[in-house]
Amino acid sequence: MSIILSSSFLLIDDWDNFSHPYTKKEFGKWELHIPPKEDKTPAVAHNSKLKVVVHTRAGERLFRISPWAKYVTRHEKSVIYDWVHWDPPQPYIHKHPRPQKPRSLRIYESHVGIASPEGKVASYSNFTHNVLPRIKDLDNLCPDCSDILPSSVLLSSRCGTPEELKELIDVAHSLGIIVLLDVVHSHASKNTEDGLNRFDGSDSCFFHSGPRGEHSLWDSRLFNYSGWEVLRFLLSNLRWWMEEYRFDGFRFDGVSSMLYHHHGIGSGFSGDYAEYFGLQVDEDSLVYLMLANHILHTLYEDCITIAEDVSGMPTLCCPVQEGGLGFDYRLAMAIPDKWIQILKEFKDEDWNMGNIVFTMTNRRYGEKCIAYAESHDQALVGDKTLAFWLMDKDMYTNMSTSIPMNSVIDRGIQLHKMIRLLTHSLGGEGYLNFMGNEFGHPEWLDFPRVGNNESYHYARRQFNLVDTDHLRYWQLYAFDRDMNRTEDKYGWLAAPPAYISVKHEGDKVIVFERANVIFIFNFHPTNSYSSYRVAVGPPGKYKIKLDSDGIQYGGHGRLDHNTEFFTEPMEFNNLPNSMLSVFLCLC
Repeated sequence: MSIILSSSFLLIDDWDNFSHPYTKKEFGKWELHIPPKEDKTPAVAHNSKLKVVVHTRAGERLFRISPWAKYVTRHEKSVIYDWVHWDPPQPYIHKHPRPQKPRSLRIYESHVGIASPEGKVASYSNFTHNVLPRIKDLDNLCPDCSDILPSSVLLSSRCGTPEELKELIDVAHSLGIIVLLDVVHSHASKNTEDGLNRFDGSDSCFFHSGPRGEHSLWDSRLFNYSGWEVLRFLLSNLRWWMEEYRFDGFRFDGVSSMLYHHHGIGSGFSGDYAEYFGLQVDEDSLVYLMLANHILHTLYEDCITIAEDVSGMPTLCCPVQEGGLGFDYRLAMAIPDKWIQILKEFKDEDWNMGNIVFTMTNRRYGEKCIAYAESHDQALVGDKTLAFWLMDKDMYTNMSTSIPMNSVIDRGIQLHKMIRLLTHSLGGEGYLNFMGNEFGHPEWLDFPRVGNNESYHYARRQFNLVDTDHLRYWQLYAFDRDMNRTEDKYGWLAAPPAYISVKHEGDKVIVFERANVIFIFNFHPTNSYSSYRVAVGPPGKYKIKLDSDGIQYGGHGRLDHNTEFFTEPMEFNNLPNSMLSVFLCLC
């Protein structure tokens, strides 16, 4: 911060711009010590509003929020945030230890602010009391929380107080649930009054100056990861979330943008290694990510880090000591794109089994991926949830269990379950679901804005739908719950990659084995099959453990679950055993 001529601290109630000057230290640091009052009470009272006053060489006097502010509240009459000194007389004390890192990672991606059927910003307390029990029932072990930060590094009052967030995380831990934070260290808002941008009056404080410090598509600022104080700032932010709030790890947003000077703009990725190793790679960003992962995994043994990377950068999920970037998982972002493409562009009879399987399995061995069937981005205004793509307007009038399913609802419900199970079992080493999609949430997401008259109608999750007994949403919910519970029993996410024995284009059948479980999918729109020979590895007796055609899941109940299937020592599709009389029902 070498441009700063001087700096002082300001209590908004007093408005004395020079009452508490900072002392300049080495390496661009500034220090301020405020002694207590005569009665020994803190000089700055709890809930006081504060500003930093920056005096520049150009003679400007800038009012800023401290980059190290721990809590901000939104100004009553504007969108600007105020820095609030948070020092409650009875701070929340965590009661429960962090759960151990789970064998299988099943993530319930959450947005705290929309986690309610009501048309308002939902609270941390609402999430604690109304959403965490749902996550536990679904047997998801890990909510990934967003809507905590107004910028990349501090807590917003939109959803409640710091103590209420601490309680949320503590209660989650008591339920055996770990909590990840969606952290944004890839870029920052251009806001000046309540952001980091032009903090000292220049365009180079925290960020690169000139074009390198601007993201042309996101209209945001890009950090200068070569700066010592920038590194200290971002790394201390990670440690603060881990220690102050006891989060269990992070999903790093926008990693693809960080890794390359071109930020992925106008550049495709085919898998050619020349795309990943060259002058286009931003080595400063890469080293920052290595450093962040090294520190997190060294200080917190069970910390989990996930990279949002669409490029497929090699070694992203390899240990730092092996030359990798050190992430535990990457998001398999091609999978939700593939499902949306199929639903938009192909008739049922034209689905390509081989292409679906390729998309599910196209990952480097040893680099773990988080698979998911639909992205929250795809549900934003202009697009729709997976369920709404499948069933559209029929969801408004034909989801009652008191009337027979029409063909649209029948097809949609069956495919919704099969798409999710195939993604869960074949697509990666972890699984992610965005809140509400487990029960086929209709419509789309649209946050309050001028274009919709600041409406919250589509900025909510309609949990009331799944709580209504006569609607079919609870059938989709029940399947998702039992899918997770079945995985918890057999552990296919933690098992080696699947052996795929069938991807038959004519029959529209996919068969594979993973964790000693046989998965059989029939995507044919009209054909059912009996006496279908299936390749099996371990010999013995097999029984049905999860059936998407179960009546309790909105299916037709055409399989007898008392049937036992015995293997024969007959080699088939390169496996030593096989079995007959497996019946594959219509979707």
